[in-house]
Amino acid sequence: MDEPLLDIAEVARHSGLAPSALRYYEKKGLIAADGRNGLRRTYRPEVLERLALITCARGAGLSIAEIHRFVVARPSDADLRARMTARADELDDQIGRLTRLRDSLRHASVCEHEPIVDCPDFKRAVGNVRNAPDAPTAPPRFA
Repeated sequence: MDEPLLDIAEVARHSGLAPSALRYYEKKGLIAADGRNGLRRTYRPEVLERLALITCARGAGLSIAEIHRFVVARPSDADLRARMTARADELDDQIGRLTRLRDSLRHASVCEHEPIVDCPDFKRAVGNVRNAPDAPTAPPRFA
């Protein structure tokens, strides 16, 4: 038996996204309404999985255009696969920087050194964040 369709308000509530964002994602081809219930768009329940992917990708810094290229990608698109790999590598670098920063902040939260910013351990960790070979660069784009 088919699952009942969700109207736009239900999708918004379950996804945490505004209805305007859902309409925008639909306009950009990231999701598709299955029909209408009066004037309200209705969606299959699977749209929630797609929206979770979109939200995650947006949180990782991907643009709407990049996400669109990803969701329509086919296994034969070698160029896009290479760009996705480069983007994944950039995310690995970013995760490393953020992990070092998190560790530095955790150390600072328990450090007894006066003042904390002069703590050699904190300085070393922060210096590693600032001077790391994978210092922030513009992320590769799918374009």
